Amino acid sequence: MLLHDTAIVYGRSLRQSLRSRVGLLFGLLTPLLYLFLFGPLLTRLPLGGRGSSWQLLVPGLLLQLALFGASFAGFALITENAQGVVERLRVTPVSRLALLLGRVLRDATVLVLQAVLLVLAALVLGLRAPLPGILAGFAFVALLTVALASLSYALAMKARTPQEFAPLINALTVPSMLLSGLMLPMTLGPRWLDLLSHLVPFRYLVDAVRDAYVGRYASAHMLYGSLVAVGFAVLAVAVGTRVFRRAGV
Repeated sequence: MLLHDTAIVYGRSLRQSLRSRVGLLFGLLTPLLYLFLFGPLLTRLPLGGRGSSWQLLVPGLLLQLALFGASFAGFALITENAQGVVERLRVTPVSRLALLLGRVLRDATVLVLQAVLLVLAALVLGLRAPLPGILAGFAFVALLTVALASLSYALAMKARTPQEFAPLINALTVPSMLLSGLMLPMTLGPRWLDLLSHLVPFRYLVDAVRDAYVGRYASAHMLYGSLVAVGFAVLAVAVGTRVFRRAGV
């Protein structure tokens, strides 16, 4: 029953997303701009890490794609709520967990597809990374999307209006981006800033994907990043499910 309901919600949500080609394009636009306009600036800088500048930048852009794409996913739920879609779903026998999982899996699918396009563009510009590392990067994108989209939908159920939702998301995503070292390694900054960044879960994911892109699959960064990614996803889905069930959606 759960799998059947999830597949129905997933299929409906995915068709909606694929019909919005402009939305898919603009979701990928910001990381591509960083790739084309910011990436070349790093090629001759001493970044203090293993691998090329592309192996440092592209993992950060992949997780940036997931961070912003998934965090703002709740806007769609707010729109559906305003249109009465959520109210109609209250009286259906569809599993409340399926209503969340279907949307979250749709978001993961879309963002992984965008991540593939981003990596293909990076390969043209000069990225060289092992295939297992690239695939591991996609897995981290999927896990981060599941976690953040679940929390975004949960927050959308509480905020209800875009005017309440958007400032909260910006207040969370911007510091997370700056403190996780998405663009540059935090080790390049002062010691206090590097230590502070370890309080941000995304830091561990960034370090893990960067290790994967240079072929280091058994490193401490990979271990910590994998544990944080899986744990964060499980916790976020649990929170999202609880909010959906309490709201009666």
